[in-house]
Order: sequence, then structure tokens, then C-alpha cells
Amino acid sequence: MDQRPLGLLTIHVKRGINLAIRDHRSSDPYIVITVADQTLKTRVVKKNCNPIWNEEMTVAIKDPNVPIRLTVFDWDKFTGDDKMGDANIEIQPYLDALKMGMELLRLPNGCAIKRVQPSRHNCLSDESSIVWNNGKITQDMILRLNNVECGEIEIMLEWHEGAGCRGVTSSSKGGGSSST
Repeated sequence: MDQRPLGLLTIHVKRGINLAIRDHRSSDPYIVITVADQTLKTRVVKKNCNPIWNEEMTVAIKDPNVPIRLTVFDWDKFTGDDKMGDANIEIQPYLDALKMGMELLRLPNGCAIKRVQPSRHNCLSDESSIVWNNGKITQDMILRLNNVECGEIEIMLEWHEGAGCRGVTSSSKGGGSSST
């Protein structure tokens, strides 16, 4: 099996919305993103249940069926950090849009290629649009956190295919991907 990544996925972690309180009146949230053996972490935003991170994290995607896990924690100085919810980032609709390739060049900037509706199969809290803009395909998402009383995380996905990457369109050769 080809071990080269399909491509690189940049996850723009924008902000948290109405995150759970884990300290006296607030929380000190940070996010951990895990894909297979890769783990990335945002900075801690002190005393804020509506934090703004505006951080970019890039992960290599080798198998599009491996879940991308986003977990929010509350940083604690003297005790273990408290979990504040989690969500899976579903990228299959985004990868399907990328496979359209050259057909997208004729589209005007800002054109929505696909709209993904919230369902019990994804963690979306609202409709998510996959958009063609300035030669790039991006997807904005607001993820509803699971295993917690409240909270959402706003992110944006952006794909890059660099040297040494197999590319998205080559992954469809030799059989389709399974859906869960």
C-alpha cells in the first residue's frame, strides 16, 4: 500500500461558542486535534467560554476513512485538565468536492459547490458550505460538541497537495471509499 499522504489538510480553528464552564465562572480552553498518529494542540485561552484562537493546524491525510478527532479541554494548573467535549470532523463530502478538479475553474468566486446538512452522522450544528474561492476549495463548519452540556467550535478546512502527495483524485482509482 502506498504510504504517501493523499494531501495536507489545514484546519483553521477559529473560535469556540458557549463552551462549558469548568472553573469557578469560566474555563481556560484549548483544543487537541488527533488524526491517526498525529496530535496538534492550540494555545490556551484563559478565562473565556467564547475563545478566539484563529490558529491553523495542518495534518497529513493518508486514509480519508481515519477519523479526525477534535477534543476541547479546560487547562488546570494543579489538577488534570478537564474534558469539555469532542467532535469528529467529517471530511468525505469535502474530498468528494475536491475530486471535481478542473471542472471548478469555470465557477465564479464564492460559489457554493456543495452544502452539507447536519445529521446524526456528523457533528455539524448548522448547514456547512463547501465553497470555491480564489482558486481554492474551503469548507466552513460549526461543530456541535458531544459528551458535554453545551458548546460549539467554528473551523474551516483547506486542502493542499504538495510534492510527495498522492492527490485526492488518485484515491478514487481502484475502488471507492467506504462510508460509515
